[in-house]
Amino acid sequence: MPTKVVVNPDQIAISDGSSFLVTARDGSIDDRLPQGFFVRDTRLISYYEISLNRYPLKLLASSPLTHRVALYRFTNSEFRTVRGTLPYGQLIIAVRRDVVGGLHEDIDITNHHGDRVEFQLMLAIRSDFADIFQVKSQQLLARGKTRTDWNDGKLSTDYQNGAFHRSIIAAPDGTSSPPDFANGRLVFDVALDPGETWHACINFIALVDGDVLEPRHTSAEIAVTEAGKVLENFLQVSTQLQTSNAEIAATYRQALIDMGALRIAFEENDKSYWMPAAGMPWFMAVFGRDSIIAGLQTMAINPEFARGTLARLAQLQATAVDDWRDAQPGKILHEIRRGELAQLHEVPHTPYYGTVEATILWIVTLAETHRWTADRSLLDHCQPNLERALTWIDQYGDFDGDGFVEYLTHSKDGLRNQGWKDSGDSIVYPDGSQVEPPIALCEVQGYVYDAWKRAADLYEVLGNHDRAEALHHKAADLYRRFNDRFWVEEEGFYCLGLDAKKQQIQAIASNAGHLLWSGIVPPERAQRLVDRLFQPDLWCGWGIRTLSAQNPAYNPISYQLGSIWPHDNGFIAAGLKRYGYHAEANRVAEAIFAAASYFEAGRMPELFAGIDRQPESFPVPYPDANIPQAWAAGSIFFFIRTILGLEADAPNRRLRVQPTLPDWLPDIALTNLVVGDAKVNLRFWRDGEQTRWEVARLDGELLTWQ
Repeated sequence: MPTKVVVNPDQIAISDGSSFLVTARDGSIDDRLPQGFFVRDTRLISYYEISLNRYPLKLLASSPLTHRVALYRFTNSEFRTVRGTLPYGQLIIAVRRDVVGGLHEDIDITNHHGDRVEFQLMLAIRSDFADIFQVKSQQLLARGKTRTDWNDGKLSTDYQNGAFHRSIIAAPDGTSSPPDFANGRLVFDVALDPGETWHACINFIALVDGDVLEPRHTSAEIAVTEAGKVLENFLQVSTQLQTSNAEIAATYRQALIDMGALRIAFEENDKSYWMPAAGMPWFMAVFGRDSIIAGLQTMAINPEFARGTLARLAQLQATAVDDWRDAQPGKILHEIRRGELAQLHEVPHTPYYGTVEATILWIVTLAETHRWTADRSLLDHCQPNLERALTWIDQYGDFDGDGFVEYLTHSKDGLRNQGWKDSGDSIVYPDGSQVEPPIALCEVQGYVYDAWKRAADLYEVLGNHDRAEALHHKAADLYRRFNDRFWVEEEGFYCLGLDAKKQQIQAIASNAGHLLWSGIVPPERAQRLVDRLFQPDLWCGWGIRTLSAQNPAYNPISYQLGSIWPHDNGFIAAGLKRYGYHAEANRVAEAIFAAASYFEAGRMPELFAGIDRQPESFPVPYPDANIPQAWAAGSIFFFIRTILGLEADAPNRRLRVQPTLPDWLPDIALTNLVVGDAKVNLRFWRDGEQTRWEVARLDGELLTWQ
């Protein structure tokens, strides 16, 4: 059994929709750290400390119970009381927190001392109402006016800054002794005979955008909240996996739970949809690229993520040029926020459109969704958005007319880099120096090629054969031009991109691996590209690094300059499979699944360090990784689909199956796999070095072939 490694071991995070709580392991909240209780991008509780007669508690254990419930257990330190000194370890204190819109907290104290004890329980609570951007960057700035009132046994704290208003109410309920408020603390007088237990329940009620979010005590069972019911339904209707490899089965199940817990619900035309938020804790919001990729990854598991993502992002597709928000007609957003800075228009996230590939991948996802669902109504509904997205590629994506899509922010608050590696320092030359935008990334050109080919297929379905033929011609032309300009013969690899002077950025990075997934690599070049991906400067044993270890900018614990990203490796593995490199695809899958087995609960984090895998080692967490994270959880499903070679053609009622099971995964059974209006169960097993498979059950009409 692998030694379990905990990502972000110093914190506990739980969430429900856009409400989430991040605390230290001991349950405290420090306003100097990126911790707190957040609702709709605002920190409503910024400081929290529990003490007995002002003495801190001693943590025994703490853990999340589900995605929205956490339990902390403490004992007392030695402290003086009016009845004398209470020795260490005489009290057991349990604190249970439940995020359901607002925050519900239960505190239970049991006396295991031989005598009666009397003391004061003190809760120090403060609220700074900081915007999530300020908290994450730790650039806090006092703004607006805050007022605190103690009235009728409730502590209310209100914040006002112009039209922006937020409130949090701490309302004790059903406590064993009445509360008081003094010196910034809720105070309870506690008196306990031996064996007696004292209880307090506190509801933290959030007032946000005119909504009153009242929490309630619930069990830790999933389906006791509306969000939980959606999650339970997701778990029931999604494709299930069984295998004799218990770690793979557990990782798959955890990924299902994580993906379901990240859902965001919305309505359009009286119909409910849901899409994945990007990740916990900092990305519990509508995203473009992240949600689109998660929709692609989960297509064979549950296409509803893709449907909801496509519909919601189509609603928010840009209609005009707005340089401050990096918006142009037809562009798909990057991120939308609802905090103070966004509402007062001090940041451009209302929404912000600074992503170069979200629009392109939206087209890819629309086509892939049609191939898995044959949903003509979705295609008809999204046709105007499809046309606008294609127009954006030509008019604004390729803004200098050189035939390649590049990015450049026009906003003073925009992102410098706008590919999936969007940190400010992520795009470098071979000498490690920074590349100045505009930049035409290699993988973006591959996405465009793929999008044009897939869009051509959609226009064939829509009956517009001339448009389809024109798109096929555009894709063929891009294929030729791209391979002329981006190939680096001496490296046997593709350059990272073209810089502002249209010169090759010859840094070796994982981006080029995505080109196999897009299909823009000529077959005669594939072998050299594959060989280069597995050289030890890129391949570390836990996966393919984002940047070559030979680059001076390489750092294995950086965000995107040498770390391992599961979704990045998932795209590369899918590309390897596409070009017939089945063993190599499985090699990447084994590395990521092996890493997952070391992480707590088999949960895949957003990224981890690109440190070499050794016989006696484990994957090293990235210090601030989001977990759960949508496209990290989604990569688990994408790897399984890649290993099994599943490709749907729902309009023609067909499913292609090309399985190659590795020795570490000798058998798989999939149940509830949906293709169009058919539902199929498939069983796979190794027979010597060969993989066998069969249809175990079929409801509806579906042809399967290899």
